[in-house]
Amino acid sequence: MGSDWLQFVAGGLTAGAIYALVALGYSIVYNASHAINFAQGEFVMVGGMAAVALVAAGLPLLLAVPLAVLAAGVVGVLVEKLALEPAQRSGRADVVTLIIITIGVALFLRGLAQVVWGKGIHALPAFSGSEPLALLGATIVPQSLWVLAGTTLAVLGLGWFFGRTLTGKAMRATAHNPLAARLMGIDTRAVMRLSFALAAMLGALGGVLTAPITFTTYDVGVMLGLKGFAAAMLGGLGSFAGAVAGGLLLGLVESLGAGFVSSAYKDAIAFVVILVVLFFLPGGLVGARRSERV
Repeated sequence: MGSDWLQFVAGGLTAGAIYALVALGYSIVYNASHAINFAQGEFVMVGGMAAVALVAAGLPLLLAVPLAVLAAGVVGVLVEKLALEPAQRSGRADVVTLIIITIGVALFLRGLAQVVWGKGIHALPAFSGSEPLALLGATIVPQSLWVLAGTTLAVLGLGWFFGRTLTGKAMRATAHNPLAARLMGIDTRAVMRLSFALAAMLGALGGVLTAPITFTTYDVGVMLGLKGFAAAMLGGLGSFAGAVAGGLLLGLVESLGAGFVSSAYKDAIAFVVILVVLFFLPGGLVGARRSERV
């Protein structure tokens, strides 16, 4: 029984780290625009599929992975520039309109990926082999360690960026008070683009890290996007620490529920979490209104 617990915890932390990356993307865009970017899951798909395509084209994995993440960042900027900016410049785009636009963008990206890469399931080579490792009674694949390490480095990098750089502080100022930020000379339009770029790159990082474990396909972002949203809601939408805590907690609850109850309910757990949070804990674990915005 003890080894079962460790096995489920290891799997839950791996999945939770991916959910945390997606949730961070939601929080960054929410802080910049006060809208929810439901295309966040498609950035996960773009990252994974782009990495697979680059490796298939002959690039080494060490080069394909960062290029795929950067490519997703470019897609994020284009989404903001071509889809959201025109609506916001018109002055008639409220939050609901922006959310609907992101849903349309998600459908477009999914359809485009289906045309470009097809409906097949694609595999990305493991970063350092696929021989399972025995750790404290649990058996994990080396890629899980890459997932945890990559997520940890991304979180630490974001913490440094938002806390120590002028650009990061400008983004925080814009999230706190856009009008005051504009009066202080901050280009809030550029902040919006950078927010989408960062969100896309975080999602893509999750996509390339998990592709060797779960494989990837054109619609892989649908469920990951919804679970990332559930994690963001659980932690407190707009909260940096809450997104990480919510992602890890959701992954653990999902894994333990699947292991000790039934795997048939694994995907349903995320939706139950959303309902519970909306009814009983609308501010999330950290408290969306009280938390410091990224």
